Amino acid sequence: MTATLTERYISATIRSLEPGTRNDIRAELEASIADAIEARVAQGEAAQEAERRVLAELGDPGILAAGYADRPLHLIGPKYYLAWWRLLKLLLWIVPLCVAGAMALGLLVSGQDVGESIVQSLSVGLQVIVHVGFWTTLVFVVLERTGADTGVKWDVDQLPEIPEDGAGRSELTASLVFLGIAAGAVVWDLVRGFFPTGGEPIPILSPGLWPWWIGVLFALIILEAVFAVALFRLRRWTTAMAVLNTVLALAFAAWALILLLRGELVNPEFLSFVAVAGGDGFAAGNAQAAGNGGIFRILAVLLGCGIAAGIGWDIVDGWRKAVRERGTARG
Repeated sequence: MTATLTERYISATIRSLEPGTRNDIRAELEASIADAIEARVAQGEAAQEAERRVLAELGDPGILAAGYADRPLHLIGPKYYLAWWRLLKLLLWIVPLCVAGAMALGLLVSGQDVGESIVQSLSVGLQVIVHVGFWTTLVFVVLERTGADTGVKWDVDQLPEIPEDGAGRSELTASLVFLGIAAGAVVWDLVRGFFPTGGEPIPILSPGLWPWWIGVLFALIILEAVFAVALFRLRRWTTAMAVLNTVLALAFAAWALILLLRGELVNPEFLSFVAVAGGDGFAAGNAQAAGNGGIFRILAVLLGCGIAAGIGWDIVDGWRKAVRERGTARG
């Protein structure tokens, strides 16, 4: 015997429910569907057409069953969504960057090619992003299904301060002072040096960088100062200013990293002085690290990674401020 549409609908609804509740819900649905069909038939509709319309209005039996079982049909509901999203964003900012950075640092110290190190680090970083997203979401799915309390409570003390991303006078002053100190340090390094040698000063930066490479550095410093003044006069970050900030940051990164990779950034005489001043212990440590290119190579890798990290943050911060300013303007 072929089951009617009503019987098939009720069966589809109750099959995922607890056995102890199925009979009661079956009886409830049979009565309510029969009453609705009878009302439509009384208004002149055919019985079969009335049955189809009543079941269509009830909707997907899976959704109806979830309502009876008080079972959520979403992965993460509003109770846990904000906690999940805030934690996920925090982890995605920290974990992949730290893992990929550590990976790149280890590969470079061990003597791997720069390009190969970057590719492998990016690959590992992408894998970490996938794992962080999956496992963090899985934890909150379990919390959602079990109804556990995360212990996270909101109160008014958590209200954030209103961000002030517009370029103010204090930011301009800090930028100009920093740039002035940087330019003065380059000149001081050549004239007086930063380390006592017991004789003539030994610059840290290679004297061979004068005048052309140092001239490029001073030009970048001047452009940074002009950018800071222009930003102050504009009073806000825009997409164009974020692009200019990115270009200037990448130009400085190219200047520093190209010279560092070519071994022309640091004065060889200064490195020799450090090696001699370090004594036997330093020499022994350098010999133990010879398989990785020596202590100076390790320090160069650390310096390069530090420069890249600082430039990366400068670029990201500029775009973050530009996006926030644009959102504020639209609001």
